[in-house]
Amino acid sequence: MAKNLVIVESPAKVKTIKKFLGSNYEVMASNGHVRDLPKSTMGIDVEHDFEPKYITIRGKGDLLASLRKEVKKADRVYLATDPDREGEAISWHLSAALRLEDKEVHRITFNEITKKAVKESIQQPRDINMDLVNAQQTRRILDRMVGYRISPLLWKKVKRGLSAGRVQSVALRIICDREAEIAAFIPEEYWTLNALLQVEGEKKPLEAKFYGTQKEKLTIGSKQELQEILDQLEGEPFKVQEIKHKERTKKAPLPFTTSTLQQEAANRLNFSTQKTMRLAQQLYEGVDIKGEGTIGIITYLRTDSTRISEEADATARTYIAERYGADFVAQAEIKEKKNQKIQDAHEAIRPTNITLTPEKVKESLNRDQYRLYQLIWKRFTASRMAEARYQQIQLKLSCGAYCFTSSASRVAFEGFQAVYSDEEKPENNPAVKKVTEDSVLQLIDLESKQHFTQPPAHFTEASLVKTLEEQGIGRPSTYAPTITLIQSRHYVVKENKNLYVTELGQVVNDIMVQEFPSIVNVTFSANLESLLDMVGEGAVEWKGLIRNFYPDLDAAVQKAEQELESVTIQDEVSDEICEVCGRNMVVKYGPHGKFLACPGFPECRNTMPFYEKIGVPCPKCGKDVVIKMSRKGRRYYECIDNTNCDFMSWAKPSAKKCPNCGSYMIEKGNKLICASDTCGYVENKKTEEEEE
Repeated sequence: MAKNLVIVESPAKVKTIKKFLGSNYEVMASNGHVRDLPKSTMGIDVEHDFEPKYITIRGKGDLLASLRKEVKKADRVYLATDPDREGEAISWHLSAALRLEDKEVHRITFNEITKKAVKESIQQPRDINMDLVNAQQTRRILDRMVGYRISPLLWKKVKRGLSAGRVQSVALRIICDREAEIAAFIPEEYWTLNALLQVEGEKKPLEAKFYGTQKEKLTIGSKQELQEILDQLEGEPFKVQEIKHKERTKKAPLPFTTSTLQQEAANRLNFSTQKTMRLAQQLYEGVDIKGEGTIGIITYLRTDSTRISEEADATARTYIAERYGADFVAQAEIKEKKNQKIQDAHEAIRPTNITLTPEKVKESLNRDQYRLYQLIWKRFTASRMAEARYQQIQLKLSCGAYCFTSSASRVAFEGFQAVYSDEEKPENNPAVKKVTEDSVLQLIDLESKQHFTQPPAHFTEASLVKTLEEQGIGRPSTYAPTITLIQSRHYVVKENKNLYVTELGQVVNDIMVQEFPSIVNVTFSANLESLLDMVGEGAVEWKGLIRNFYPDLDAAVQKAEQELESVTIQDEVSDEICEVCGRNMVVKYGPHGKFLACPGFPECRNTMPFYEKIGVPCPKCGKDVVIKMSRKGRRYYECIDNTNCDFMSWAKPSAKKCPNCGSYMIEKGNKLICASDTCGYVENKKTEEEEE
C-alpha cells in the first residue's frame, strides 16, 4: 500500500484527521510557519529587486528534521494547511524547507474538519496557488518595510519599544480622529414634548409625541420655542386625523463572517476579539463531542463571505421545517449586497452539522466554547428562516396647527426570532388599539423634557472592527491581532469596553500623520488592500507593487530623520510614596504590564506592583479595593492591604450598602445584588445620568 503524509498547521487537528483517513496516512503538524523573514534585519534585499530572505524560524529545526524523516518514507505528500493566503504560503514554505521537488506533492484544503470534507479534499488535490502565495508575500514584505523603517525612527525620537505598522497605524489614527471629534463636540439643546391623552372607555392614557406642523417635522431647539408651541396648543382640542394599519417585516440576519462574529461576540458575550478568535479556532480544529468523537463543529473561521453551500442550506431548511414548521423556512436566500472588498473563497462561519444543537454539545464544551458555538448555531439557523412580521398601528393626531403621533405594534409571526432574537420589543401602547376616527381625546397633561445632543461614542473593539471592515482596512485575520497590538503597546487603553487613546498613542499618531500621511491615509490603505486582492487573483504583478511603494516610504523616512524633533513622554506620577527615598513613584510599562518605579533611578532602584483602584472602599477596613489577576488570568477584587485584610470578591463590589441587611453589594450586569448569601436583595443599577 502507498504511504501518504499529510501535513497540517495545528497539532490539534492531527488526531482528528488521522482518524478520518486511516492507517495508510501519517498526519503531522507544522505548528504554523516554518520559515519567515529574520527578526534582526528587514530581510528584504532592496538592491536586488526586493528579494525576500527567508530563514528557518528559531526552534523549528527539530520539527523540520522529523518532517523530513517522514517525507523520505512517503510516496505522496499532501499539504493541508489552512484554506487562506497564509495557509497557501505555509504550504509553499514547507515545500521549500522539506525539499519536496522530487516528491509527488499535492495541495488540499477543507473548509471544515469533518470526515466527509477531509475525504473529499484528498480526492480533489491541486497545485500550490502561487498567486495566493505572492499576495501573502507582498503583504508580509510591505508590513515589514513599514515596521522596520519607521519603528527605529520612533525609538530614536520618542522612546524604545514603540512600533509602527501598516494596519495598526491606520487603526490608531481612526481612534485618534474619533477622540478629536469627541473633544471638539459642542452639545446642542433640544426639547421633547409628549401629550398624555385620555381615550374614552380606556383606563390607560394614550401617549403621543410631538411631530411638528401638518407639513413638516420640527425640532424644538430651546425653551422659548417650546413655550411658543405650548401657547398655541393651549385650549385647542386633540383630534384623530389619520389611522394607519400596516404590516412591517424584519429580514433574517446573514450568517457570520469573521468581522460580524467578532462584533456580535463582543456585544452579546462581552468577548474581546482575541478571545473570540481563540475559541473559534478551537471549535474549528476539533473538540471531543460525546457520541461523535473529536470533530470540528464549525467551518473555517477566517472569511468575509456570507455564502453557504447548497448542501448545508438544504440540510438547514429540512431541519427547520421538522423542528419549527414549514412556515418558518425562508422562501429565498438573503443575499448580501456585492462589495468589491469581499473575497468569496470560503463559506460563512456555520456549524458543520446543524443537528448538533447547542443543547447536545453543551456537556462536551467549556462555558465560553458553548456560548460562542450557541451564537454561531443560532445565527446560521436564523439565516435560513422566514422574516419576522409585525402588525403596526400608526396614529396621527392634530391639535391646532400642530401634529402628534403615536403607534403600537405586536408580533404577528416570530419567524427567525424564534431562534435568534435581537431583543427588539414591540411598541407597547395599548390605548392606541382603542382609538377610532370618532374617538374623543381629553388632554391630561403635556410633558416636556430638556435634552442635549451627545458626542460620537468612543470606539469599542466591536465598533472598531466594524469600521475597519467598512473602510476596507486589513482583512478578517488582522483585526484581532491589530487591536491586541495597539493595546499592548499602550497606545490605547480599554476601560468599560471603550477604547481611549493614551498620551503615548497620541504622540505616535501625530508623528505618523505629520511624517507619513500616506501610510495612515484610510483611502490609500483601502486601495492597497484592493491591489493585494488583485495580486491574489493574478491580475497585478507582486514585485511591481513593492517597487512602487518603497521609494516613497524611503524618502519619507529620510526626511523625518532630518527634520523630526525628539519628543519626551512624561511618566504618569502616582500618589504612592517611595519607601526608600520618599519621592512619588511613577507608572512604568514592562513586559507584563504596568508597575511603579522610583523616578530617582539609577540612584534609587525601588519598584512596586501597580494595582488599579476601582474607586470603592473595602467593605471590611475602608481602604482601596484594587483589581488583581489570578494565576489563570481571571480577574478578581481584593483589598489593597491584603496582608492585614482578607477581603476578596470575584464580582465587582459596589460602594452602596444593602438597605435590607447592611452588607456590601456586588455588580451583576445592570443589577446590584447583596453579597450576603442569606439576604437576596436586588435592585437596578443607576446610570451615570440618574446618579447626577
